[in-house]
Amino acid sequence: MSKSLLNKTSKKFLEKYLNNASPTGFESEGQKIWLDYVTPFVDEYTVDNYGSVAGIINPKAKYKVVIEAHADEISWFVHYITGDGFIYLRRNGGSDHQIAPSKRVNIHTETGIVEAVFGWPAIHTRHGGKEEGPSLKNICLDVGAKDKEEVLGMGIQIGDVITYQDELTMLNNRWYVGRALDNRIGGFIIAEVARLLHKNKVELPFGLYIVNAVQEEVGLRGAQMIADSIKPNVAIVTDVCHDTSTPKIDKIAQGDIKGGEGPCLPTGPAVQNNLLKLIKKAAKDNKIPFQNAAVSRATGTDTDAFAYSNGGVPSALISLPLRYMHTTVEAAHKDDVENVIKLIYEALLKIENNHDFRYFK
Repeated sequence: MSKSLLNKTSKKFLEKYLNNASPTGFESEGQKIWLDYVTPFVDEYTVDNYGSVAGIINPKAKYKVVIEAHADEISWFVHYITGDGFIYLRRNGGSDHQIAPSKRVNIHTETGIVEAVFGWPAIHTRHGGKEEGPSLKNICLDVGAKDKEEVLGMGIQIGDVITYQDELTMLNNRWYVGRALDNRIGGFIIAEVARLLHKNKVELPFGLYIVNAVQEEVGLRGAQMIADSIKPNVAIVTDVCHDTSTPKIDKIAQGDIKGGEGPCLPTGPAVQNNLLKLIKKAAKDNKIPFQNAAVSRATGTDTDAFAYSNGGVPSALISLPLRYMHTTVEAAHKDDVENVIKLIYEALLKIENNHDFRYFK
């Protein structure tokens, strides 16, 4: 891309938003950061009972279009504290046990953050035979306590949520790298769409709902709830997909998607074909590169929640290729990020008031 769509304020927001913890079920602090940034670009906003947020442009319009991302990140729960002060865990979302050993984490307690580490036996102590890999049965946290009583005295309780400490960096000035790009980078993207609409004084002929939904990582729950509340006519969802150009990925199983070559536009049962055609036309008309993909029974994203709500809502997915998903070094190419922003923006300009996406009448 020749000229960046992002300004200095955008980049500061991205860093602040990505570095803040927003674990599934506990997204409120991240949502406050997101809403504070988006508020100047919308006419009003709503927050539902579980914390999904919608910034609204033209709230009185009857025809409603949603652009959506999800706000939550994978994490862990304190599950069991041993007598000698070690902490065993349960997943909150699809946390990867294999990457945990030697990671630094924050335990979010009622009284503040307690730092901890995922300990792992030294290589010198692992002798002979086939080594046992990390699993939920053998990974645990060390908070430096001598026993369970000291752990409890630090304010740690069963059910406290745990997040990794890793923060956003740039790799080779091309790749955003950090934890929770899945999918708070999507929250950043839709916020930037709102900013550009405001900056360019675009007058949309419909109501636009910029939705940052909670609890995607545990079953699309936030999208299900807010879809029922908004009752949209159209939904364009952005999430991440696998960049399959890295080693150890089977392209026959996962498809051929490469970071830096544009957004991914999947075809599948939940993706409404006429809306997908509109998005692809927006891409072609504006010379935005994109990649095709096929999904099976479901997209595995909030697209499914919107598509099958309210008697059927024309929905489509614009995916951002992501390397190393559900690790602390998730990586997205900056050109792809900006092209997703541009594609959502241009697609919105092609949607007419009372746009009819039906196959036939």
